[in-house]
Amino acid sequence: MQVDPVAGVVLFVALMLVVAKLGGDLAVRIGQPAVLGELVGGMVLGSISGLGNAIRSDSGVEMLAGIGAIVLLFQVGLESRISDMLRVGLSALLVATAGVVGPFLLALLVGRWLLPDESGYAHAFLGATLCATSVGITARVLADLGRLQTREARVVLGAAVIDDVLGLLVLAVIAGMASAAERGAPMSGLAVAQSLGIAAAFLVGSLAAGVFLSRRLFPLAAKLRARGVLLAAGLSLCFIFSWLAARVGLAPIVGAFAAGLVLEDVDHQEFTARGDPGLRKLIEPVADFLVPIFFVLMGVRTDLSALLDPHLLGLFAALTVAAVIGKQVCGLAALERGIDRVFVGLAMIPRGEVGLIVAGIGLSTTVHGEPMIDRGVFSAVVAMVAATTLMTPPLLKWRVR
Repeated sequence: MQVDPVAGVVLFVALMLVVAKLGGDLAVRIGQPAVLGELVGGMVLGSISGLGNAIRSDSGVEMLAGIGAIVLLFQVGLESRISDMLRVGLSALLVATAGVVGPFLLALLVGRWLLPDESGYAHAFLGATLCATSVGITARVLADLGRLQTREARVVLGAAVIDDVLGLLVLAVIAGMASAAERGAPMSGLAVAQSLGIAAAFLVGSLAAGVFLSRRLFPLAAKLRARGVLLAAGLSLCFIFSWLAARVGLAPIVGAFAAGLVLEDVDHQEFTARGDPGLRKLIEPVADFLVPIFFVLMGVRTDLSALLDPHLLGLFAALTVAAVIGKQVCGLAALERGIDRVFVGLAMIPRGEVGLIVAGIGLSTTVHGEPMIDRGVFSAVVAMVAATTLMTPPLLKWRVR
């Protein structure tokens, strides 16, 4: 009897959701973000012989996880505002810029030192994984410490959002160069400039087009009386932008983030005026279903035994040190007098969900027919993301005391 292929996918999804929620609950109970529990749960699942390989090789699970990453970046974009980025001032911009440039350069050095046989694309990818700062994790820690209203918190949260934009630009450039390399184009300064120009033009163009379209399409959509119109309209815009990003050679998550940025509350006030929840509220159940699948799959793909290799263990340690030092540099860029620059640098350390998404893209991107990074390097990067996320709360509590 032929088994419906959907049956295997839904079984894996059910198992991954159970593991995600159990791991997330355990993580929250010990004062850590739920994403860490989901990641560790995936690692445990992946270590089970046979089952881990079956999940890793299932194209249906991979597709759902990819959509989960897109929804997550869309959600991050919804929580960010262009107007907020413009209000935080020069200090946050300088902190964010230093928080991208410093870690990126340090990761390049680590790559050339410990991975001399890997391509320049792999070294640049390591830099991209160190650029991001997890806005959600940082905001939660600051709230727990009662520091959300301080000058340091305003600079950190503003810088973390700008950090994500700059980090996605870096990722877009690397992905564009890797795509060009697949077509036989060599790496050069001109290729870098071209990829940066495409990424910047797409981001600016999508923001401008998104604002123009959303202010006209959403009032029209509000005239429809079917259920779920606002959610369908928001996700449709997110997926279209993701598709457009992929068409110009960028990562789809860049388009998803841009779509989230342009959908401010004013765009769907006709829906909320009649009692419907806002888009940020509506997207939560979708994210609660899809995003844990992505994080668990990242854990399943992590080969913990690879870290028993002294070389890869050294890579993990060097990346973690570079991740911490790189963000301390950005703390020095804060301009305000009397601000605690060490606190700012410590608060920028966690890579969290964005770092994991970048790591997943690196594992699935090919250069000259070969993966940009192998599972061993991927595992070292995931371990670095987990370490930076784990160390931030106790370091900030120590600094406050």
